[in-house]
Amino acid sequence: MDEWDEGKARLTDLVRTAAPDVSVVIPVRPTGGMFLIAFARGRAKKFLSVSEDDLIDLVDDHAVETQVMAKVHDAIKDLSAGG
Repeated sequence: MDEWDEGKARLTDLVRTAAPDVSVVIPVRPTGGMFLIAFARGRAKKFLSVSEDDLIDLVDDHAVETQVMAKVHDAIKDLSAGG
C-alpha cells in the first residue's frame, strides 16, 4: 500500500465514522497536486479539494487530520442542508 492509499483509507474511515450514510469517492491520482474528493448522500453531492501532501500526512499528523476533518464536516453539513 502506498502513501496515497494509506491516506485514502484513513480519510474514508474518518468519514464513515462521522457519517456512515455518506459515500466517498477519491480519485486514483491527484490533478495538479490536489485530490478532488466527492461526497454524496442520496442525490446531494459535495466536492472537496485536498492536497496530496495533506492526504499523505493525514495518517500520521494529528494537526492535519483535524484540519481536513473540519473541511469534511463542513461538506457533510452542506449535504444535510441540501447544498
